[in-house]
Amino acid sequence: MCGIAGILATPNQIHNKTGRNAESLRAPLERMVEHLNHRGPDAGGVEIITGDSHAVALGHTRLAIIDLSPAGNQPMQDPLSGNWITLNGEIYNFRELRERLSTSDEPWRSASDTEVVLRAYRRWGKDCLEHLRGMFAFALWDRERQQLFLARDRLGIKPLYYFHTPGLFLFSSEVTALLDSGLVPRKLDPVALWEYLGYQSVPAPRTMIENVRVLPPGCWMTVDAGGTIDEGCYWDLLGNASREARAASFSESKRRVREMLEESIALHLVSDVPVGVFLSGGIDSSAIVALMHEAGTRPRTFNVCFDESAYDENVYARHVAERFHTEHTEVRLSGGALLEMVPSALAAMDQPTGDGVNTYVVSHSLRATGIKAALSGLGGDEFFAGYPSFKRLPSALKYLRGFNHAPAALRGLAAGIVVRLGNSSLRAAKAAQMISGNDTLASLFPITRQVLSSDQRRSLLNEAWQSFASPPDSYISLLDEKYKTTTLETLSLISYAEGRTYMHDVLLRDTDQMSMAHALEVRVPLLDHKLVEYLMGLPDEPKVSNGTPKRLLVESLNGLLPEEIVHRPKRGFTLPFDPWMRADLRAYCEERLNPDRIAARGIFRPQQVQKLWQSFLRGSARVSWSRLWVMVVLEEWLERNSVL
Repeated sequence: MCGIAGILATPNQIHNKTGRNAESLRAPLERMVEHLNHRGPDAGGVEIITGDSHAVALGHTRLAIIDLSPAGNQPMQDPLSGNWITLNGEIYNFRELRERLSTSDEPWRSASDTEVVLRAYRRWGKDCLEHLRGMFAFALWDRERQQLFLARDRLGIKPLYYFHTPGLFLFSSEVTALLDSGLVPRKLDPVALWEYLGYQSVPAPRTMIENVRVLPPGCWMTVDAGGTIDEGCYWDLLGNASREARAASFSESKRRVREMLEESIALHLVSDVPVGVFLSGGIDSSAIVALMHEAGTRPRTFNVCFDESAYDENVYARHVAERFHTEHTEVRLSGGALLEMVPSALAAMDQPTGDGVNTYVVSHSLRATGIKAALSGLGGDEFFAGYPSFKRLPSALKYLRGFNHAPAALRGLAAGIVVRLGNSSLRAAKAAQMISGNDTLASLFPITRQVLSSDQRRSLLNEAWQSFASPPDSYISLLDEKYKTTTLETLSLISYAEGRTYMHDVLLRDTDQMSMAHALEVRVPLLDHKLVEYLMGLPDEPKVSNGTPKRLLVESLNGLLPEEIVHRPKRGFTLPFDPWMRADLRAYCEERLNPDRIAARGIFRPQQVQKLWQSFLRGSARVSWSRLWVMVVLEEWLERNSVL
């Protein structure tokens, strides 16, 4: 796990933007690498590669997990082809690939997975991606083709951001590292702002910075020495759904899921440093611990627990730890200690997000124990039908399709009644949007993930930004396009929506930026692509709850999980922002929502923001804390990064 960065420039751009020669790329690249030091404090390097028509600068910061020796440092060169690579992530099947790629006349120079990727590319070119099993983002300079080849893992676990202007191409693991190069304008993307306010994070491929994009999951890109870009995708969450799974019986699907879980967890434990497990006491993390125990491994489990019983889950985690004889560590934090971390968590945000502070707190606590890598249960809700959306959306679709032929005026009247009966709460507002909108899953799902509706966003933005209001919704466009070409059943379609929106743009992004702020590698065995392909291909029936949450996951374990864990109330790890923002965090929030500061920024209407803030302070059911928090976070991020 690491940080990567690089620059590809033509001689004209080298002269105009960075100086007189290729060596002058070193300074902007070193600024990027320095910015990424928190991701990889164990080693770092910069390599300048020159040619007649270009210069390439590759940078790397290393968190040593596999092959701890200097032989695993990057950027790394393939001595036969002359290719160079900078890679972030882990290739879990690298030992198997190493055997396939070994030859008697070419010794290996390291025991790292990075060298395996270099040799795999030499043999298979772009098709090497089909052979890689893991989480990764990398850039490889192909000397023969004189082009930069960039790629990202199938689920988008590891990020890869880029900026392109004529004659100049930059990439990095973080948006803010690109800004620190001094070569990327610090200009706010108005469409990204609009969608951030709606979804608490910017939907890919946009970022908060104009002309900075993220390479989509399961995709690659080439940039030649002249700056010509070619893009393609080698994997798709819908398109690669397992055909085998569609015809599987329930008993067969349980058997196959169990086998795939066991295989994935074994692969995710490949490491030259100890690997811990985040143990919340929920079904997902408990399943990982149970399977590790069954395989004869004694897990090292960690639970962050709190004095406040309202969000403390240590009793469940302790029960699982005792049941499976783990080496268990409880890290207890007071409410005051949590509160003190909020400013540093906001400072660690590469892009603004309405979530993420939770992950920062847990990562900080786990890294303090000396652990460098840990398994997480992220992905269980998305692909084992754990979210409320897997129940509510099929019901809503059925209801709304029966209401489809009603006149628009009647639907509008019904929506208004729902809002009034719900006291204008956020939930009532979302239900009203569904009733007055259309009855497609592509249109309904995004509503479930909205923090601020389109009308609410319009009311907050000032006149200068109103012209950017209401662009086509990225999530609706994405889902509408994808759903037209698939025959998968409803729950798999909801899995796709959750996986490509909230999971990718919020959970995985937050996990990466907040864990790597502490040089902690988080691995996600429930997102192994072979397991996900199988789950996506299954019909709805084995995934529908029969009273048991995440039925397929639980039943595939054949009674391994304690009943107290399976049927405990579902509760994600949340911090008490609602009371904090009215008390301990109030001054912090009011400083960032100050009318003069808001007016000077020129994005929001100060009066409207204050109206919303005062309603929140009065405890109005119409205003959740999250609506204000996204603006607090945004203002902090814009100020810290000098974005205009």
